[in-house]
Amino acid sequence: MSARDDLLTLGRPVGENRSWPRIAVDRDGWAQATFALAERDLVLVALWGEADGVAMALMEEATGEGVIAALTCDGGRYPSVGLTHPPALRLERTIRDLFGHEAEGSPDRRPWIDHGRWGVRAPLGAAEPVETGQAPYAFLPVEGPPMHQIPVGPVHAGIIEPGHFRFTASGETVVRLEARFGWVHKGIEGLMRGASIERAARLAARVSGDATVAWSFAFAQAVEAASGTVVPARAMRLRALAAELERVANHLGDFGAICNDAAFAMMLNQTGQWRERVLRAIAAAFGHRLAMDAIVPGGMAVDLGDAAGIKRLVDDLERAFPALATLYDETVSLQNRTVGTGVLAGDLAAAWAVGGVVGRASGRRFDARRLPGYAPYDDLRFDVALETAGDVDARVRVRLREIETSLKLVRQLVDGLPGGAIRGEVVPGTAGAEGVGLVESFRGDVFVRVRLDGAGGIAEASLRDPSVFQWPLIEAAIEGNIVADFPLINKSFNCSYSGHDL
Repeated sequence: MSARDDLLTLGRPVGENRSWPRIAVDRDGWAQATFALAERDLVLVALWGEADGVAMALMEEATGEGVIAALTCDGGRYPSVGLTHPPALRLERTIRDLFGHEAEGSPDRRPWIDHGRWGVRAPLGAAEPVETGQAPYAFLPVEGPPMHQIPVGPVHAGIIEPGHFRFTASGETVVRLEARFGWVHKGIEGLMRGASIERAARLAARVSGDATVAWSFAFAQAVEAASGTVVPARAMRLRALAAELERVANHLGDFGAICNDAAFAMMLNQTGQWRERVLRAIAAAFGHRLAMDAIVPGGMAVDLGDAAGIKRLVDDLERAFPALATLYDETVSLQNRTVGTGVLAGDLAAAWAVGGVVGRASGRRFDARRLPGYAPYDDLRFDVALETAGDVDARVRVRLREIETSLKLVRQLVDGLPGGAIRGEVVPGTAGAEGVGLVESFRGDVFVRVRLDGAGGIAEASLRDPSVFQWPLIEAAIEGNIVADFPLINKSFNCSYSGHDL
C-alpha cells in the first residue's frame, strides 16, 4: 500500500472533490502525513490556512495521484510541518500572519508577509487591532571571521517588483543570503472568497502577469473539476497552444537576460526581437499580447485569430534559433560565467520537490504536463528536457531545449486543431464541491484549489506559485559564489515576486 493510500485510511472523507480527495485527519494523521514528507514518500504541493484549521495538498510523485489532508486547529494550534520538512516553513509563517494559527514546534516563528503596517493581526482570522510597526526583522545570524553585510532592495535599480536580499559576505564570497518578501501581497485569495467565478477567473489571470495563461488554465481546471463542467476539444487545444506560446516568449526573454547579465548584450538584443514577434503572434491569435483572460472556466473566451501567422513564426524561429544556441555554446566568455555557477544540488531539488526549469536542471524530471498530466497533453508527443549539473548553464540548456519542444508542440496543436465550440456551459456545482488544478507554467507547476458556493461563486480558494519553493533555493545556490554572480544566478531561476506574495 502506498503512502497516499495509508493516509486515506487514516482520515474521514470530507465534501465532494472530483480531482483530489479531501480527508479530515486528527493530529496523529497530520503527523503521519508530515512523516511521509520527511521520508519523501509524498511531496508537498501546497499548504494553506482556513478559518478553523489548516490543510495541505500532497502528491505521490511516482503516480501523480494527490490528496488533501485537513486538520482542525484546536486552540488555533497545529503540529508544525516545517519542523521536519523545511519547504513548509514560509507557508506556515504566512498562515500565522493571515489566520493566526500557530505551528507548534516550528523553528522559525518570525512574521513573513506581515511587515507591521496593517494595523490588525491575523486579518483573515480573529482580527484584533494593534499598533502599526514592529521590531526590526531578525535576519538569521552568521558566525565566523569578520564579515560584512550588503542589503539590496526592496527598491531596485531596474523596473522590477520589490524584494529584499540580505547578503553576508567574506570579501566577495557570499556566506549567507536571506531574502524577505511580502511587499506585493495583494490578498488575492481573500478577494476570491465570495467572488463570482468570472470575477475570480480575472483575479487568477493577474496573480503573475508573465504566467497569466498558466494561472488562468489552472483556475479553470479547478472550477471545472469541482463543477463537472465539460470543456470542448477545440478549447482544450487552444489552451495548450496559448500555454506553449507563453512558454516560448518567456524562455526567449530569460535566455537573453541571462546572457546580458554575463555582459553579452547582443544575445538579449536578438532574443528580445524574437520575443516581440512571439508576443505579436499571441496578440493576433488571442487578442492580447499575453493572452490575458483568453482562458476562462468552460473553455476559451476567444477563438484562434491567426493560425497562419503562428505557423510562419514557428518556421522562422526554428530556422533562426539553432544559430543562437550555437553562439551561446561557442562563446567562451559566456561559458566562463555560467558553467559551475550557482549550483543547486540534485538532492536539494528533490527534497524541496522544486519544479520547472530549476528542478529539471538539477535532475528532477517532474513536469505536470506528463504527470499527473492533463488534456490535451495526453494526446501530444513531446520530450521533457533534463540536465543534472544544476548550474546556470544547465538551466540555460533546459530552456533552450524547452523552446525547441514548445515549437514542435505549437505545430502539432495548430495542425491538429479540431472544429467545434470553444466554450461549454459552466455548471454552478453543489455547495462545498472542491476541485484542484495543476498546470505546468514556464516556471513550473501552478496549483489552484477552489471550493464552490453552489450559486456560481467561489467559497474558498488557495493558490501556490512555483516560486514559493524556488526562492529559498536561490539562497542555497548562491553560497560560495561571489556577490557579482547573484544577478546571473537570480535570473537563471527567474522567480516571481507577485506570484509568491499573492
